[in-house]
Amino acid sequence: MLRRFCSYYKYYKGLFALDMTAALISSLLSLLSPAIVRYILSTALPAGLFIEIIWLLIGIIVIYLIQAGATFIRIKWGHYLGVWMENRMRLELFQHLQSLSFSYFDKTKTGTIMSRITNDLFNIAEVAHHCPEDFLISIATIVGAYSFMFAFSWPLALVSVIPLPIMLVYGIIFNHRLKERNRAIRRTIAEVNVAAENSIQGIREVKSYSKEKLQESKFDESNVRLKTSREKMYQTMAQYQTGISFMRDFYYFMTIAGGIILIALGKVAVYDLVTFLLYVSVVLPPIDRLINFTEQFTQGMASFERFTEVLDIKPQIEDKPDAVPLKVSKGEIDFSHVNFSYETEEKSIIIDDLNLHIPGGVKAALVGESGAGKSTIVSLLGRFYERGSGRISIDGMDVDDVTQKSLHDAIGFVQQNVFLFDASIRENLRYGKADATDEEMWEALRNANLYSFVSSLPDGLDTEVGERGTRLSGGQKQRLSIARIFLKNPKILVFDEATSSLDTESEKLIQDAFDRLAEGRTSIVIAHRLSTIKDSDIIFVIDKGQVKESGSHEELLEEKGIYYRLYSLKG
Repeated sequence: MLRRFCSYYKYYKGLFALDMTAALISSLLSLLSPAIVRYILSTALPAGLFIEIIWLLIGIIVIYLIQAGATFIRIKWGHYLGVWMENRMRLELFQHLQSLSFSYFDKTKTGTIMSRITNDLFNIAEVAHHCPEDFLISIATIVGAYSFMFAFSWPLALVSVIPLPIMLVYGIIFNHRLKERNRAIRRTIAEVNVAAENSIQGIREVKSYSKEKLQESKFDESNVRLKTSREKMYQTMAQYQTGISFMRDFYYFMTIAGGIILIALGKVAVYDLVTFLLYVSVVLPPIDRLINFTEQFTQGMASFERFTEVLDIKPQIEDKPDAVPLKVSKGEIDFSHVNFSYETEEKSIIIDDLNLHIPGGVKAALVGESGAGKSTIVSLLGRFYERGSGRISIDGMDVDDVTQKSLHDAIGFVQQNVFLFDASIRENLRYGKADATDEEMWEALRNANLYSFVSSLPDGLDTEVGERGTRLSGGQKQRLSIARIFLKNPKILVFDEATSSLDTESEKLIQDAFDRLAEGRTSIVIAHRLSTIKDSDIIFVIDKGQVKESGSHEELLEEKGIYYRLYSLKG
């Protein structure tokens, strides 16, 4: 895992080297000032070498200036290193997510995916920048400082080193506890947000059922848990900061007390004690870095592991090495002995030995009870899921043998739950054709019975539709999606219960637009109201993943079978 993480540094070797060099220079230079001060106090000042002292003091200022420059480079370019690595990983992750099959998104919550893209990658970026740098600075500074200190006075160095391991262990333990408290607070904040969001979004239901007190009670429970979590966090913070502050003072005390005793015994000179106190101030920041390093590194590696878990998921559906572009001429569709079941614990069969033939250029309808497998059939046609067995072909070409892009380009889907991006009408339309002109877009809107509405808007094509198209009605969203399909101009259409939840007027407008769109194309309609598919060339009655009946509307009614029963109930 660590080797895989480090492999990302290869893309930014120069930047990594610059960051580490700046960190090392800054660390080593911090060791020189106390040594120069010791030389001034022990040699130059007693000898009256005032000119030399001036130059030495100027030298200390120069050291500070070089350190400042190194610190600037380390902070700016070190953070750039983390950000650039994060950017590369995020793009890599997003590209991989785009390649995954629908089955992955069926099983994975959107919040989990967003957490990988944002929180986890931020943690990784912080580790990428801070951990190598902090580790190098801490080790170089502590080892370098005590090398000087043991060289100047090993007895005093031994005395001063006693508190260090205690500080380190104490800091790591309490820092871990503090991070746990903070994580608990974030979880509780999420609970409070969910409670508030549910209540606000469902305010009409809350009021209509007079459940204000119930919602207040639920919210208060989460709110109290948040208060308790914060109290525990501040208690741990007080313990940590009190303890670490005491140990810092104790570190100084041990150095001062040891120095006084050793001075009294004639083992150490006063200037050595002054030098050691300066080195103590040099050593303390790296101790803090090491304390934070352990927790940050652990957290970062956990985030990187979650990141690689997603990258290691192989797309269930991939193009064959010899896949060719699909070329649709007639638009003839065939399902032959097709079987399929979703990846669930029950492994229930959705499509069972399905055989279905749709001639090119006709309007076919799929009808049946909810859960019969109608939507699954068209999803298999688009190869959004991989069938278990059997063959699906378009104009004789197996959909497994063609590229997914060409397959998806050949099929236009109009679904019940239309998804519109939080952008303008123009941008949403251009999903159908990226280089569409305004004239083409207006023509598509006219064909979709949406021209009058959009032209009446002050911003026209530049009107923002809102998140998931919230500024448009259900019928307007459906017609906009149909306009998008007009621009895409596919050879095959799929109309998946797109009018089931709309009023009669909207349904008529959409049906008219769809009929116009379906001219000269193979179309598959999945309808909730059977009256809307009476004019279909062929109707397939789907039950438990199989074709039970097929024929025209009149033929199926004469059979007085499943279709007759469904039409009597839903027609």
